[in-house]
Amino acid sequence: MALITTSAPEYRDALPEGGVLIGLDVGSKTIGTAFCDAGWSFASPADLIVRSKFARDKTRLEAAIASRPTAGIVIGLPINMDSSESPRSQSSRAFARNIADLGLPILLWDERWSTAAAERFMIEADLSRAKRAERIDSAAAAHILQGAIDALTS
Repeated sequence: MALITTSAPEYRDALPEGGVLIGLDVGSKTIGTAFCDAGWSFASPADLIVRSKFARDKTRLEAAIASRPTAGIVIGLPINMDSSESPRSQSSRAFARNIADLGLPILLWDERWSTAAAERFMIEADLSRAKRAERIDSAAAAHILQGAIDALTS
């Protein structure tokens, strides 16, 4: 069973040398994905997984992970503004437990403001409302992953 933690230092210590990280914004209808470069400098949005049965979602996630030399997983953890957890937080924790058998260390990362930040960036880039809707979850995953790699490399 892989490590599941909210501690960046503990996660960093569990990671092997080299490899990229995958970031996930897990929602009830979609899973936004993002990858960082091997130097952990920048995160970029990747594919969107449209949720269906968990087994199918996991297979698509495994394919994404297999497409790159992936060392670890960062999952957005929805935390309330008062730092308390909600049913959505518990759903993200359950998702992490359900994919722990992939054997990669998992970091649960505070995702407050990730969707808002991604939306603001896309508005500044003058993307249409339709294009924003299509890309928001993967952009939020990139924002989550960027926050995590910034913490891991500082």
